[in-house]
Amino acid sequence: MRHFLTTSDYSGEELQQLLDLAVQLKEERRRSGNPPLLRGKVLGMIFQKPSLRTRVSFDMAMRHLGGDALYLSPSEIGLGKRESIADVSRVLSGYVDAIMARVFAHEHVVELARHASVPVINGLSDYNHPCQAMADMLTILERFGRLKGIRLAFVGDGNNVAASLLLAGAALGCHVTVAAPEGYSLPAPVLAEGRKLAAASGAEVLEVRDPHQAVRGANVIYTDTWTSMGQEEEAEQRTRVFPPYQVNRQLVAEADREAIVMHCLPAHRGQEITDEVADGAQSALFQQAENRLHAQKAILVKLLT
Repeated sequence: MRHFLTTSDYSGEELQQLLDLAVQLKEERRRSGNPPLLRGKVLGMIFQKPSLRTRVSFDMAMRHLGGDALYLSPSEIGLGKRESIADVSRVLSGYVDAIMARVFAHEHVVELARHASVPVINGLSDYNHPCQAMADMLTILERFGRLKGIRLAFVGDGNNVAASLLLAGAALGCHVTVAAPEGYSLPAPVLAEGRKLAAASGAEVLEVRDPHQAVRGANVIYTDTWTSMGQEEEAEQRTRVFPPYQVNRQLVAEADREAIVMHCLPAHRGQEITDEVADGAQSALFQQAENRLHAQKAILVKLLT
């Protein structure tokens, strides 16, 4: 039994196999619908944070594959408060075939996996967002027909999304540059792991301060909110620090002519990204959002069949 807690638990070859499966499942869905590969299976979905894409994409993924999904709200479980994480994990393992958890602290999803007798999927934690990264890689693959050698620039806060993007991209052969302000860099262990993965795949990982340097010649420009859930007390300070990292028409013009722009959503339009870019010809935001469904189908099939 395997879990899906971070992409670095999987080799580059295994990640590519997941992407190939996602492409196959997406094409099947468009042609005639997916076969009921998960008939009789139930996914338990634990949420500590509100969600649009994570909840709906996992729910619909299970439905498309013949299974079902059970939503568990923060008030119903009180993970680690009303009941210990270990007990929640053991109890749910007796009811469902897999657990997806969207949590604040990464150690919570790790502890769920430690005590579970069914696969556990990280739907988001403060450390990383591996399901989003797989959707991102699928989107880049669809747009360019390859991942190896793609130049990927992340501009903004060195957060959980940036971490997953770096780890997945480096493992799959993308050259990844992260531009973040002083004090908002990716954690040193994430950068070290990314460089290790890049060395194995023949890619390169760079950390810079200047967003213009990061996007020069880039095939993909990626950004995310300046203030993530749980950081609301820092919002005012972050609003003063991050404006030079806004993804706007001028910044996009410095990238490759065929570059695409990505954002995991929800977007704070007018802050980290402008309407002109988010809705422009180079935007891949909504293809990326749809691909959460298809990438997660591949993860579910991998873990449950």
